[in-house]
Amino acid sequence: MPEPRVWQLTAGSAVLGLALAAAAATAAGPWDGGQRTAERARAAAPAKGGERHPAPAAAPAAPREPAGPAPAPSAPGVLTALTGPATPGARPADLARVLVPLLADPGLGTLRTASVVDTATGRQLYGEGARTPMTPASTVKIATAAAALSALGPDHRIATTVTAAPDGKVVTLTGGGDPTLDPARLKRLAADTARALRKRGHTSVRLAYDTRLYPGPAVHPIGPNENLAPVTALMTRGGRLDDSTSGPAPRSGDPARDTATAFAGHLADAGVKVTGDPAPGRTPQGAPVARTHSAPLADLVERTLTNSDNDLAEALARQTALAHRQPASFRGAEKAVRDELGRLRLPLNGARFADGSGLDRHDRVSAALLTALLTRAADPAHPELRPLLTGLPVGAFTGTLAGRYGQAPAGAGLVRAKTGTLTGVNTLAGTVVTTDGRLLAFAFLAGRTPSPDLAQPALDRLSAALTGQN
Repeated sequence: MPEPRVWQLTAGSAVLGLALAAAAATAAGPWDGGQRTAERARAAAPAKGGERHPAPAAAPAAPREPAGPAPAPSAPGVLTALTGPATPGARPADLARVLVPLLADPGLGTLRTASVVDTATGRQLYGEGARTPMTPASTVKIATAAAALSALGPDHRIATTVTAAPDGKVVTLTGGGDPTLDPARLKRLAADTARALRKRGHTSVRLAYDTRLYPGPAVHPIGPNENLAPVTALMTRGGRLDDSTSGPAPRSGDPARDTATAFAGHLADAGVKVTGDPAPGRTPQGAPVARTHSAPLADLVERTLTNSDNDLAEALARQTALAHRQPASFRGAEKAVRDELGRLRLPLNGARFADGSGLDRHDRVSAALLTALLTRAADPAHPELRPLLTGLPVGAFTGTLAGRYGQAPAGAGLVRAKTGTLTGVNTLAGTVVTTDGRLLAFAFLAGRTPSPDLAQPALDRLSAALTGQN
């Protein structure tokens, strides 16, 4: 069972959620959903999926006011602590009467498991095969993100560095595993490098690039795929070849070489000639002459969950492997993620983390593990895990849930959840605010589903039913 905790909700949080749900049909623009201010632009972009199949298109926004929209309400109030007693909860039998018929929906296929937990007490309110391992699809990202946050802390940043050889004739661009490196940061890194080289009297160099931080195969077991670039320690914009920021996209076959080639061009623009073509190499000993850092890990987790970013999820798994002094590979990350979650004393029977993104069908998690992770993230004793909650997409508003809950309007604004989609697999795990002000964690995992068009609305109705609204 998840650890009991003392975090509770005000009844006002439910009022906030209800107001948001009522406004969903007319309000324009995205809702930040409790995400950090610095992450809004990155994490709340309209989603195209990021899983094996694109998510449904977002619902069209209503016309904006001529003077511009007013600031949207924020969800942090949904997670406000109470000093008073907890609101009495519904009996498990009451919840079963609501959920059992919904779980029988043919759209959920022939394999379905469920877990619902009151996060204030850690008490399971409903379970159906809750400890049965299932293929989670992208809901495994909750586990990946939790392991990274626990192992490294929310303030950890991923560095990309440039180091010069002692004679200054060669500089090496070294990948640290940051798939969010973008052209603007790469250009600034080149400018800083050129400035440092000129101070040393060097205006012509050869360029090497080092990706040895990630050993093992770069290609995911599913093969080349528009949802995931080759997993390498050096890349720009997740290896995307178009202007997209999330979801499926054409991907580079060699993101590291492309990044190094672009870096060489920026060096030349900054006044340092690069002779020859960039080539793989080893980072020389010595302090870097320039470096750039990713956003804090908390922001990366939020972006991973909101947009179901597979490249970031694989990076988080490998960062966890590095923290555990394991090889930053699929196999090393699998061991590190499991070890870290074991350190948190979570229910891991039958669990497997074959990858960080959920694209691998060999992944296995239980509904009980997912609700335990979410309950732990709501525990004030684990503030490092809070981005697991703040990064969840908001029903009918953000990320991979922006276009959902049309058939379950009670969940709009009240359900925050990570989606999961593979052929024949549809999952949903997150939190919901009830009408009496409680925060519930839930996980619904379905297998052998006929189609996402049938399974996703059924999952939406299940989660919306937890709000207690008619």
